[in-house]
Amino acid sequence: MDYVRPIAMTDLSRPDAALPLAGGWCWFDRAEVLSRHEAPRIVAARDLPSDWQDRLSAPRLDFAGLSMAAPRVMGILNVTPDSFSDGGRFTDPDAAIAQARAMALGADVLDIGGESTRPGAAEVEVAEEIARTAPVIAALRAAGLTTAISIDTRKGAVAQAALSAGAGIVNDVAAMGFDPAIAGVAAQAGAPIILMHSIKTPATMQDDPVYDDVLLDVYDFLAARIAQAEAAGIPAARIMVDPGIGFGKTLAHNLSLIRGLSLFHGLGVPVLLGASRKRFIGTIGQEPQADRRMPGSLAVALQGVAQGAQMLRVHDVSETRQALFLWQALNKGISQ
Repeated sequence: MDYVRPIAMTDLSRPDAALPLAGGWCWFDRAEVLSRHEAPRIVAARDLPSDWQDRLSAPRLDFAGLSMAAPRVMGILNVTPDSFSDGGRFTDPDAAIAQARAMALGADVLDIGGESTRPGAAEVEVAEEIARTAPVIAALRAAGLTTAISIDTRKGAVAQAALSAGAGIVNDVAAMGFDPAIAGVAAQAGAPIILMHSIKTPATMQDDPVYDDVLLDVYDFLAARIAQAEAAGIPAARIMVDPGIGFGKTLAHNLSLIRGLSLFHGLGVPVLLGASRKRFIGTIGQEPQADRRMPGSLAVALQGVAQGAQMLRVHDVSETRQALFLWQALNKGISQ
C-alpha cells in the first residue's frame, strides 16, 4: 500500500499544474509517495492516480456548520482540577462561563472537557464528568451564546448529556476505543465527531510508546476509525481527524507527525491540530511552565496551517487569532 503526502505550498506564485489542497488555501504540485517497504519518492501531482488527485484536492464539506475554506480556531475550556496547563482555574461555573464568553470573541468552537487526559491522569467517574460539563454548557446556551460547542470526552453517557445540554460536536480523544457506545450517541444525534489517535490510557500512554512508523501507523489507525464511525452511521461529512500530538508519543514522534501533517488530507476529511502548550514545546522551547508556552504554541499552529490543517485546538485564542490574521494577510487571497 502506498501513502501520499502532498507537499503543501502557499506561495502566491502558483504553477498552472498545481492542485488545491483539500479545496483550501494551500496548493501542491508535488507529492511524496511513502511505503512501508520502499524508499520515499517524489512525484508530480498530475502524475498521481486520479482517485488520489480527487481525494487530496476536493473541498472539504462544512463541519458543524463551519466552512473549512479558512483555518478555524477551537478554544480549550477545561473544567477540571488537574489539567496540565489550566487545571483548577475554571472549576467554578461562573469562572468557566466568563472564560467561555471571552474565548468566544475569537474562537469558532469552544471545546469543554471535564476529565484531564494529561499523561498520568486518572479516570473520572461518568457522573462527576457530567456534573462538571453539562451545567456549564446549558448555562452558556441559556445566556444566548451561539458559538459551536464540542464536548471533550471518551464516554458515551457524557457526550449524550452534553449534546442534550446544547453541545453540537463530540471530540473523542480515544476515537471510540474507550467507549464504543459514543459512536451510537453521535450517530443518533446527527452530531459531528472528532476522532483522535491515542494509545492505551492517559495513565499509561507515555510508558515507552513504540511505532513501526509513527506517521503511517497513525494514518492507518485513523482510516480504520473513520470506517468504524461510518459503519456506526456517522457519514464522512461529519468526521474530523486529529493525529493526537502528545498522546502516546515521544518528542521525536510529535515532530514527525507535525512535519508530515499534510499526509492526513489523504483521509478525505478535515484535520485538527492540537499541540497547544504541550510538553514537547516546553522541552524544545526551554519553558518548563505550561502557561508560558504560547509563543512556541503559535509557531506549531502556524506550521499546521501552512500544511492545510483546518482547525487549531488552542488555549490562547486571541493570540492565535491575531497570528492567523497576520499569516493570512501575508498569504493574501486567503479568507479570514
